[in-house]
Amino acid sequence: MKKSYIVMLVSLLMAVGMMAWAFVVNDDVKVYLPIFFAVGLGLALLRVFVNSSIKKMKGKSWLIKIVFFAVLLGFGLPFQSWFRNKVLFSMDTEYIIPSIIIMVLGVLFMTPFFSYLMNRLKKKSAVSSS
Repeated sequence: MKKSYIVMLVSLLMAVGMMAWAFVVNDDVKVYLPIFFAVGLGLALLRVFVNSSIKKMKGKSWLIKIVFFAVLLGFGLPFQSWFRNKVLFSMDTEYIIPSIIIMVLGVLFMTPFFSYLMNRLKKKSAVSSS
């Protein structure tokens, strides 16, 4: 089994375990855990999108590259600032650590899962086109 699949499964099991524990114990952080897991999944997809877009930048003019990074920073920096100031700084300090952990687990799960999904789709399309 590939290391990425092991990371994917372990991170998913840890995230499900943390959420199940919060619901069983009826901890107040149970509201934040699914939200931050979804944010982690979104960050992983954004990371995959940006990495694939950067790979496609080879051979493009410098103007296209500057526009791409300007748009990326134009959307990313205000969102990051809002998330840090309005969400993280306004949370109770007791909820921040589990929320950050579950967000990182979401990123660790979705990155290899998306790669696995894309590989499966490529194999399926190669078999159907043959």
